[in-house]
Amino acid sequence: MAQAAKKPKVEKEAHKAAKAPVAEARAYAKYIRSSPRKLNLVAQMIRGKSAARALTDLDFSTRRIAIDVKKVLQSAVANAENNHNMDVDRLYVAEATVGRAVKMRRFMARARGRGAPIVKEFSRLTIVVRERQA
Repeated sequence: MAQAAKKPKVEKEAHKAAKAPVAEARAYAKYIRSSPRKLNLVAQMIRGKSAARALTDLDFSTRRIAIDVKKVLQSAVANAENNHNMDVDRLYVAEATVGRAVKMRRFMARARGRGAPIVKEFSRLTIVVRERQA
């Protein structure tokens, strides 16, 4: 049998500039009294925007839950400024994720001695801000 030609080994470039770890700041809210579906509508509104623009949009939003989202975003910006020494003017909302939390279960009395379930959902919100590269 003929031997297959060996492929030459290619050395990996050692001098390649290693990417600097991206600095980011986070803020969480664990028990927001709104369903994840409703909260995600507001979170979707601010994803990818600059932090200042997102705060302005949340100020003028008519949704009740925008107040809680604004508090979490302000906390993330404060964490970036105070804990990571980032420039506030260059921050943008890199991620805004919404998840499910607990459900409060209640029952409402109905006709003929029956009960109908009422499920009051809670949500969790995580906002990650990063600095835009100049």
